[in-house]
Amino acid sequence: MVARAKPKRMYRTMQGRMVDIEKLRAANESVQAVGNMNVNARGDVLGAGGQVVTPKEKIIKKYYEQPKGMVSDTPSRGKTMPAPKAQPVKTTQKGASKSAPKKAVAPQPKKTQSTAKKGIDAALDGLE
Repeated sequence: MVARAKPKRMYRTMQGRMVDIEKLRAANESVQAVGNMNVNARGDVLGAGGQVVTPKEKIIKKYYEQPKGMVSDTPSRGKTMPAPKAQPVKTTQKGASKSAPKKAVAPQPKKTQSTAKKGIDAALDGLE
């Protein structure tokens, strides 16, 4: 089986012009991209004066050296959980009566006896 050459993808603009996006992308590969990341359109990290500091290949290689989803076989014993902070104890004055803590009660939804239609049901009621 012989592999065929990939056909060029041509796009028609709103004004009817034909544009080859791949050719446009290749022509502007070294132009600095818009934004605050200091990269060119290819993905190379740029330094002062637009010079390439780190090429795209090094960035990709570094990214794939340590896969993000791997779990280590040994547990980490160096990390300890911080101790919980103690709550300050409130002192009561002499002669003050102790009251039971109040329980929080969730508000019950109000029941309406009217069956008035609202929203889209009311708007569609007269149409048929």
